[in-house]
Amino acid sequence: MYRASDERDNADWLAQLEVAADRLDLGTAARSRARDVFLSTVPEEERSKQTKLAASIYVGALVAGDGTSQQAVADAVGVSRLSVQKHWKEQLEATGLEAPDW
Repeated sequence: MYRASDERDNADWLAQLEVAADRLDLGTAARSRARDVFLSTVPEEERSKQTKLAASIYVGALVAGDGTSQQAVADAVGVSRLSVQKHWKEQLEATGLEAPDW
């Protein structure tokens, strides 16, 4: 879990999450889950945060059933699809969730 100070310290990133979620037309459940995943797994290194943000949005959409593709999320955040692909499962598992069984 995360601390309240994590929200304050990452306010700019959370604002970017909302912008990307608007671009993707994500619902409230997906946004909330993405926010929780990001804040629970936020990296120390500033350069890693954009990739983690994208993966968090993908996880949030996936868990909420908002069928958003990795490519759409990558485009909305400004990272490569490969970045989302490489990081979403580790973030899902780090927050105690399980990957879907396709």
